Amino acid sequence: MRQETWQKYSEWPLVGAAFIFLAAYSVLVIVQPSDPYAAALIFMMASTWLAFAVDYIVKLLLAPQRGRWFVRHPLDLLMVVLPVARPLRLLRPFTLRRVMARAPGTAIRTRVMAYVIVSAILLVYTVALSVLNFERGAPNANITTMGDSLWWAVVTITTIGYGDYYPVTIPGRWAAAALMVGGFAVLSMVTAAVSSWLVESVTAATQARKNADEPIGSEELAGLTAQINRLHKQLAQAPGESVSGPTEGPDRKEPR
Repeated sequence: MRQETWQKYSEWPLVGAAFIFLAAYSVLVIVQPSDPYAAALIFMMASTWLAFAVDYIVKLLLAPQRGRWFVRHPLDLLMVVLPVARPLRLLRPFTLRRVMARAPGTAIRTRVMAYVIVSAILLVYTVALSVLNFERGAPNANITTMGDSLWWAVVTITTIGYGDYYPVTIPGRWAAAALMVGGFAVLSMVTAAVSSWLVESVTAATQARKNADEPIGSEELAGLTAQINRLHKQLAQAPGESVSGPTEGPDRKEPR
């Protein structure tokens, strides 16, 4: 398929574009450089928007059913419309489906946990940057430094919610809502992985106990029965006789 060919060759360049956007956005928000450095960073961020827009348009044109593809790929459109969503493109080569493919149970859980941790770190950092950019300079804002923003993001994604920091702007609250939804998804994946590990551990322990108490097999039972029958025959015979019959020899005399 032409769309798959395009995606094969555009995947890593878009990952590079997402990394460039995240680096430029981080410097612009945290360092706040003056011109001409700020203008150069904004130009780099605009260039990444162009790369994502071209990728989205080409994929849409190459799709066999464009309407269906448009409905099933909202994240691609979100990366074009919302700049803060572009760093999520860094996770695209390591989708959960690929992470779980061709691996035994323990390896799957290890990969899923690593994928979840990386996703959570990326989500927390990106949203913290966005909230700091929205909140800084706003009236009555309490998130004014990167440290405060990171603390707020960690507290929010873990659903603890101390309430010491909170966004006051509309864009900041929308970013907080996205982080809440993302945190719920991350915690769900962690819970599923831990539950799977517990179920497998309990199942293995139960099976081991069952194998230890397993009754004797039919072949072993048949062998034991044959030995018991032979012992009964030997006990029932007179002394000096074997299982096969009376013994014969030179010292044994025939009765007259």
